[in-house]
Amino acid sequence: MKTGLSGGEWTLMKALWDAAPMTITQLTAALKDETGWSKHTIISMLSRLETKGAVTYYKEGRAKRYEAKLPQSEAIQTETRHFLDKVFNGSLGVMVHSMVDSHALSTEELAELSAILEQAKGESSP
Repeated sequence: MKTGLSGGEWTLMKALWDAAPMTITQLTAALKDETGWSKHTIISMLSRLETKGAVTYYKEGRAKRYEAKLPQSEAIQTETRHFLDKVFNGSLGVMVHSMVDSHALSTEELAELSAILEQAKGESSP
């Protein structure tokens, strides 16, 4: 998928990643409290997501059952890269430094980050 997801599209995709396949009626009910979207809004968003190649559907009787075609891991990687490029000029180091400088990382998060880095070191060693 070449085009990123908007905030609303992320919301809809999360519902599909969590509980697909879903009909338009099921999606409308699932997202009603969070978004207040009408059935027509959901239909429009599904149409856009279909054009982007992010969702697909199959017919079951008169209903269409939608599911994510775009894997969640791929969407996360694309969005992460876009965010890093846009905000931190592509530098993960600058982002982490910014988080450390602003004291935005808890002790638990620092320990988790340290463990991730140690694991990455172990995987890249011959």
